[in-house]
Amino acid sequence: HVQLVESGGGSVQAGGSLRLHCATSGYTKCMAWFRQVTGREREAVASIAMDGSTSHIDSVKGRFTISRDSAKNRVYLQMNSLKPEDTAMYFCAASHRVTVSLHAEHFESWGQGTQVTVS
Repeated sequence: HVQLVESGGGSVQAGGSLRLHCATSGYTKCMAWFRQVTGREREAVASIAMDGSTSHIDSVKGRFTISRDSAKNRVYLQMNSLKPEDTAMYFCAASHRVTVSLHAEHFESWGQGTQVTVS
């Protein structure tokens, strides 16, 4: 498994932006961002495949964008037009899969998370 470290979370007002970073310890294939509110199930947000193809859940389409810089072993989540309902702990995850996936069971490596609070 690779080691994943998230950063970039914080507190912003509704309508604001944040850019989350995920640093990986090595080569990765499919990557994704998930989020979780205490007491609720972890929810997929976006995924990116080795070829750069992406998938985003409907509630963030047009606002969030996942991207990667494989040379730097980094994955990003640009979050614009943030809403209070986006408040959650955001996790970076890595999978052995090549194609995109929004299913948590497909991911073997997880970071510790970074908190995003929108008020």
